Amino acid sequence: MPKVAVLDMAGKEVEQIDLSDAIFGIEPNAKVLHDAVVNYLANQRQGTQSALTRAEVSGGGRKPWRQKGTGHARQGYTRAPQWTHGGIAFAPKPRDYSYSLNKKVRRLAMKSALSSKVIDNEIVVLDRISLEEYKTKTVAAMLKALGAGKKALIVLPEVNEKIIASAANIPGVKTAMANTLNVYDILNADKFIVLKDAVAQIEEVYA
Repeated sequence: MPKVAVLDMAGKEVEQIDLSDAIFGIEPNAKVLHDAVVNYLANQRQGTQSALTRAEVSGGGRKPWRQKGTGHARQGYTRAPQWTHGGIAFAPKPRDYSYSLNKKVRRLAMKSALSSKVIDNEIVVLDRISLEEYKTKTVAAMLKALGAGKKALIVLPEVNEKIIASAANIPGVKTAMANTLNVYDILNADKFIVLKDAVAQIEEVYA
């Protein structure tokens, strides 16, 4: 059972807690992690790209020259893809790129991502974050004390507007709720900073 230190905002250890083996102590499955990341990125695609085919561009109503005897290659239409101002061959059209993974794969991917952060020593458990006002400087000082790199994910047990707004101005720092975590954000972060109460929520959801 993984044991990690619980730190305060100054980076000092206040206690130690045991993490669930079933969630934070499994062997990460690289194939499932890859599938989850590809699925997440595909679902983020807007799919709004659009170009005109030869049937949709204006002009080109007449044959540019007679079929034979000119020395030119035969042409019937000046809006074919090889012509300037012609249509696009196999033009992209709006489409939906999203698809879903089955529930067991999603759960295994989440457990693998969380376990990989423990294995790589990139998880930080905080006892609490106390902000009396909206203050980016306070959050930045906390991240520095915790040794967070350029990219950090702060996981909260519930919505806290002061923390979310104060962290929003710091490049590379994201906040998330324990019930809205995704594999991509976990793997993309150099430090996975999670509040002690949020750990309990994660273990309850994925137990």
